Formats: sequence, structure tokens, C-alpha cells
Amino acid sequence: MKVLRPLLIAAGLLLAWEAFVRIDGTPHFILPAPSRVALEFVERGDTLLLHGLHTAAEIALGLLAGLTLGAAVALLLTRFVRLRPWGLPIIVLSQAVPVFAIAPLLVLWLGYGMLSKVAMATLVIFFPVASSLYDGLRRVDPGWLDLARVMDAPPRAVLLRIRLPAALPAFASGARVAASVAPIGAVIGEWVGASAGLGYLMMQQLGRGQTTLAFAALIVLGVLGVTLYFAVDAVMARLTRWLPGDEPANGEARR
Repeated sequence: MKVLRPLLIAAGLLLAWEAFVRIDGTPHFILPAPSRVALEFVERGDTLLLHGLHTAAEIALGLLAGLTLGAAVALLLTRFVRLRPWGLPIIVLSQAVPVFAIAPLLVLWLGYGMLSKVAMATLVIFFPVASSLYDGLRRVDPGWLDLARVMDAPPRAVLLRIRLPAALPAFASGARVAASVAPIGAVIGEWVGASAGLGYLMMQQLGRGQTTLAFAALIVLGVLGVTLYFAVDAVMARLTRWLPGDEPANGEARR
């Protein structure tokens, strides 16, 4: 039933969508029926696959870079206390400016290729990862740190054996948020300027009045986002399997 429930919900929503379009008589260039979108998948599947792979590569590279950069900054701020007054304002500033305002500049500096989209995705992902891991590293049980100090543990051992394991749940939360927002950065970059990708395809087809193909691209983007979220969630759940009650997002309890 756990597997069937989301399928039944999706089928119900599609049926309601189809019924609304047919009863209301909405033109397909305003809101295409699911049956027309499904036909578009059959006829333009190669185009959707090509652009989908391009966007998936941007999202994956951006997620990898964002996780790495965010974790590195959090570790540096934790290890070097004097960096905090300088580093924390920069982290906040990175999110204070809307990504829509930065996107044209990144395209101007890095070009219309994949690099500017990866940079945009990295920028969006960086903040939740850095802030969550930094909080996790700071909120370690003081008793554990006192015990390590009494035992004269070196800083590296304290970091690897106490702080990082204790901060893993916070890092996992940040990674899950990062996975859910990763497509935003890539698609915004494609909207501003690109020659490939689902965002580029959507803008191109909407300009031509081909709403059906734009909807198909939107559905592919949604599938990409959901797949990425559940993949990251499964990895994080495995990394924090020692936590009681931390179950994967699909609701399946561990045995």
C-alpha cells in the first residue's frame, strides 16, 4: 500500500486535470490535457531526453560542488575561530542578494555554457549546507568535548571522532534541503541564457506557443527533482542509521 498510495494520488490528480480541461474547454496552448502531454512524450521523447540529461548534469555537478564548498566553509569556521567575524557575514551576504539578480552576471562572467548554471546551483546549495553543518559542529555535547580534553585528544581526533559524527544529522538536514532546491539554480541559469537544458526548452517553447512541450519539460524537471531528493535522503539515512527514529522519506522503517 505504501507504494500504491502515491501512484493512486498521482492518478487521481491526472484524472481531475484531464476532466477539468475537457469540461472547461480550456485551449491547449493555455493548459494542455495530460493526454496531450503524454503524446508529446512519445513524439518528442528524444528532445526531452537530450535536454533532461543536460539539466541533470548541471544539477548533479552543482550539488556536488555545493556540498563540498558548504562543508569546507563550515569546517573552517569551526576550526579557526578568528575567521568567524569575517566568514559569517559573507555566508549571509551570499543569500541576501536574490539569485535572479546574480544570474545575468554569472552568465556574463562564465558564459552561456554549463559552467554558469553549475555556479548558480552551487550558490543556491551552499547556504543550507554550510549553515546546517556549522550549527551541528557548534552544538556538540560539551560533556564529550570535556572528556576529550581530559584525555588529551588531539584536535584532529576531536573533529573526526566527536564533532563530525555529532554534526551528521544537521548536515543530513542541510543536504536534503540542498537536494530540493538544487534544480532552482540550474533552471534559473538556463532561463537567463543557455543553448540547452529543460529551462531553456521551456522558455523557447512558451515563446512559440508550444505549451504542451513546455509542460512535458516541466514534468521531467519535477521527476528529476524528486529522484534527486530521494537519492540524497537514502544516502543520508544510511550515514545516520545509528539515529533512533530517523527513517527514509518514503516512510519505510528500518528493521
